[in-house]
Amino acid sequence: MAPSSHRRRPARGRRTVLVSAVAVAAAGLLAALVVAFLPDGGSRAVEAAATPAVSARPSAPTTVPAPATTSAAPAPAPKRTATPSAPARPSSPHASAAGAPRAASGAAPLAGRIAPGVTHSSVATHYDAGDGDGACLYGPSPDLMIAAMNHTDYEASKACGAYLSVRAAGGASVTVRVTNECPECAPGQLDLSEQAFAKLAALSAGRIPVSWNLLSPGTSGTVSIRYKTGSSRSWCGIQAIGHRNPLARLEVGTGSGWRPLTRTDYNYFLSEDGTGCGGPLRLTDIYGERLTVDGVALRPDTVQPTRVQFARH
Repeated sequence: MAPSSHRRRPARGRRTVLVSAVAVAAAGLLAALVVAFLPDGGSRAVEAAATPAVSARPSAPTTVPAPATTSAAPAPAPKRTATPSAPARPSSPHASAAGAPRAASGAAPLAGRIAPGVTHSSVATHYDAGDGDGACLYGPSPDLMIAAMNHTDYEASKACGAYLSVRAAGGASVTVRVTNECPECAPGQLDLSEQAFAKLAALSAGRIPVSWNLLSPGTSGTVSIRYKTGSSRSWCGIQAIGHRNPLARLEVGTGSGWRPLTRTDYNYFLSEDGTGCGGPLRLTDIYGERLTVDGVALRPDTVQPTRVQFARH
């Protein structure tokens, strides 16, 4: 028989614990059944009650890292596009430029290629001018200090009647009037009458360097008008002769205003339908001065003097 000291005694505390466990389990089962049959709001309430409370103490503010500094230059602002302006007026063919002839201030607004205040450096040759007539159809002239203008600067007869001062490299000079055209001459070149060339150099030189510019000479003469051969009330050609400054425009009176006529390369202004033939005329020079001429009869191929002349510049 084993000693009593080694005999196992019933554990009373264990039974108590078991009973307590059973009781707790029963209570838990009951609570679960109650929760199962509660409405949705009750289940959320229970769930909320079971959620641990969040501390009301504010948390430390979150530190936002500063943006990294870069060494790149800021992007350029977009370029502003300017509103297109009205087109500019076209510049004169002799507008000042590096190496080009320079025009004096106050240049004639209606001038063509031959403008005042412009010095042209070129060459001069000579030709037998005969009686002085030429492409400008002024007719024979007792004064043979005349020149034929190169085709480019002749500019469809705009150069006709222009007075030029021509100077040779040695200093000699001569004044000539443009009465003819030189189709084969280079731009800027002058083909002088033999009489005019001889004032600058011996004819044997043939070709010499010169400079030339437009003049507005002193004169006691007045402008003359001539109607072309074949002119009538139904068609006419009109020419101005002896004008001090190059002629820019010729207009005829229509009763309700002035009508500009088309200029030909043989230096006549044409009225194809007869408008203004035999009536008042208005002449405008390259400086914009206007002269009105009345009382010129419609007599073809007759030079008729007037009492007017353009001002000197």
